[in-house]
Amino acid sequence: MRPVDYVMVLVSDMDRSVDFYENKLGLKLVSRSPGWTEFDSGTTRFALHAGGTPNPSGRDPGSGERRAGQCSIGFNVTDLDATYRELRQKGVPFVLPPQDRGGTGIRLAVAEDPDGLSLSFTQRVPRGAT
Repeated sequence: MRPVDYVMVLVSDMDRSVDFYENKLGLKLVSRSPGWTEFDSGTTRFALHAGGTPNPSGRDPGSGERRAGQCSIGFNVTDLDATYRELRQKGVPFVLPPQDRGGTGIRLAVAEDPDGLSLSFTQRVPRGAT
């Protein structure tokens, strides 16, 4: 089986989402149109597809509810605390600040994109160091 060529996220506002992923997260814009935008995220293309319906108001993003049929995007970083500070300064909302994940070999923080999609930021650490 071949590696994944791209990951696609359905968005409700293309301009707002492109601004978020390009200017706040710093992904490299490859192509853009009203209905489809692609970013270079290393070995996989990250694509935004227009036409999504906004999440209902009153949703509690920090509830930790995990529903089938949804996804989360993960980014590996070398310095989680620095990434967290930088993204917070840019207005990226976090639902989980950096924390050690005891015995797993990772530190984790979780943010959300403008449509409420979970974005995990992970720093690998030696097992037993957390």
